Amino acid sequence: MKLSLLTFAALAGATSAFVPAPQANVARVATPVFMAEEEAATEEAAEEEAAPAPAPAAPTYTCMSREAILAEPNTIEFGQKWDPLGLSDLGSDETIAWFRHAEVKHGRVAMAAFVGWWAVGAGLRLPGELATGLDFASIPSKGLEAWDAVPGWGKAQMLLFAGLIEFHDELFHSRRGDHYLRGGVPGKNMVPGLYDPLGFSSKKTPEQLARGRSVEIKNGRLAMIGFAGLWAEASISGSVPFQPDC
Repeated sequence: MKLSLLTFAALAGATSAFVPAPQANVARVATPVFMAEEEAATEEAAEEEAAPAPAPAAPTYTCMSREAILAEPNTIEFGQKWDPLGLSDLGSDETIAWFRHAEVKHGRVAMAAFVGWWAVGAGLRLPGELATGLDFASIPSKGLEAWDAVPGWGKAQMLLFAGLIEFHDELFHSRRGDHYLRGGVPGKNMVPGLYDPLGFSSKKTPEQLARGRSVEIKNGRLAMIGFAGLWAEASISGSVPFQPDC
């Protein structure tokens, strides 16, 4: 009997070694530590959110100001800037520089188109052939009819040539001078040999160049109105008063 009791006691003692010890005291001690760590992490996250974002770096270039761009050309005709839609108040200085560059280019195209329309209507023709089997002399005298007579590939060549001029103008603006959005003069042609191949403008003073730009802008605006009138009359007869059939 005594041997059985001793055996039972030994087994009970051995099995108690594998029973986990109560963790109540540990939990009571560890909980404040964990809470303190969580509070510290929350405070750090709040400080990071409250910290102001770094200011963006200032640009390293200076675009021509809106005031300097709009100072040309003068406003003698209207006595003030004519802008009923308020386009000159939109955007930044870069926006106005882009507007002016586009205006000058559109004016140049309109001047060329108006002169071409007038020349065809006046009966002026180049010698030779425009395309195989199509002489310049056989082109109709009316503007839209003359355009329709040009073969499709001829029209594609014109558009491709204009695209190449535009591409190289942007390319040379960036490589051979200041871009018109980075302080350069809006409207300045940068394609070599395209405009003023004899270099007459290189002998002019800054005042003469400024006057030339103003004259070009005004002539371009007038040409855009003139070409629009020619196209309207050719498309809708009688739409432009006193305009002969063209």
